[in-house]
Amino acid sequence: MNYYEQSLDALMHAYGRFDVTFDHGEGVHLYDVNHKEYLDFFSGIGVNSLGYNYPEYVASMEKQMHRLMHISNYFNTVETIEAANCIKKATKLDKVFFTNSGAESTEGALKLARKYYYLKHGKADSEVISFHHSFHGRTTGSVKLTGNPNYQKAFGPLIEEVQYATLNDLDSVKSLINDKTAAIIVEPVQGEGGVHVCTKDFLQGLRQLCNEHDIALILDEVQCGMGRTGTIMTYFQYDIMPDILCMAKGIGAGFPMGAFVANEKFASAMQPGDHGSTYGGNPMAGNACRTVFQIIEEKNLLSHVQEISEYVIEKLDELKDRYPCIKERRGLGLMIGLEFDRPVKDIVKSCLDKGLIVVTAGPHVVRMLPPFIIEEKDVDQMIHILESAIQEIL
Repeated sequence: MNYYEQSLDALMHAYGRFDVTFDHGEGVHLYDVNHKEYLDFFSGIGVNSLGYNYPEYVASMEKQMHRLMHISNYFNTVETIEAANCIKKATKLDKVFFTNSGAESTEGALKLARKYYYLKHGKADSEVISFHHSFHGRTTGSVKLTGNPNYQKAFGPLIEEVQYATLNDLDSVKSLINDKTAAIIVEPVQGEGGVHVCTKDFLQGLRQLCNEHDIALILDEVQCGMGRTGTIMTYFQYDIMPDILCMAKGIGAGFPMGAFVANEKFASAMQPGDHGSTYGGNPMAGNACRTVFQIIEEKNLLSHVQEISEYVIEKLDELKDRYPCIKERRGLGLMIGLEFDRPVKDIVKSCLDKGLIVVTAGPHVVRMLPPFIIEEKDVDQMIHILESAIQEIL
């Protein structure tokens, strides 16, 4: 059996995997077991923000492996403390809880908001407002917050008292708020749901509503955070602060980790025994996190993201003008969606065959989450391959 056949034989069929088996990566390129080169404009769902085999990152992680990989959260390590301080400085929030993934960050944020509500009201009957087309994870808690019934229908009963509003429609949120509302959770840029961007008035309106009703504003920046949209966290572009923040993906740049972060008001609700994670924030994860922050700062990657994203947008808009089948280009920074007037599955597959990795965000949207280190020549190559793939379907 080839590798693809072996994967079908050995792995649960939870993913619609492509018939490609990767061997290694270098910079913005991946190489499969047959030595074919691919330009990666997906970076492992926005995880590999530094690309592959980034020298300073690899050296730092290799050194840490020889020092200490794991103990437990009953003890401190320098790596974990320094990583937490990096996050506090970057987010302007007060307390950090390390997790292993975005879904775990969502779960922790949900528990924290509900614990605050419990301490305030003395009862555990809280409600949460999420949004249609959102995505917050696949655990039984986070999938309920995900505003897409296709992810939920086979796994009930799920957690109760979650309601769904419409993105960028503040009145739809107001109509759902009541005395039991504990939190509103929203992605500043919806990823899986089609790369829809919140308006500034909308996010500022949510902040005001949460202030008025003393409820938690939870921002899910698992995909759009850590510099992907051009600022270290997307909410700085909206001139607001969350009460609780969900992080993951780019925070470890390839090493699995996440975090939920809160201001002092909500963080103080967490007490020993309320939550835990065996691996969360272990020395390897802590070192990955602090190294990523160091590289972003020293290499001035946020400025590069801002500059190169302008070039990407320029070239994609030119492509859109040439092909009426492209209805809209949307997104922020290096989190980009192209909506077509038809399903894009064949376009994505054709791109892969031609050596370009992009994926979908719903049936009609091609999504791009390239590494931060892409250059203009990489953008030009992406446009060339994508245009060739589009021409095949016309």
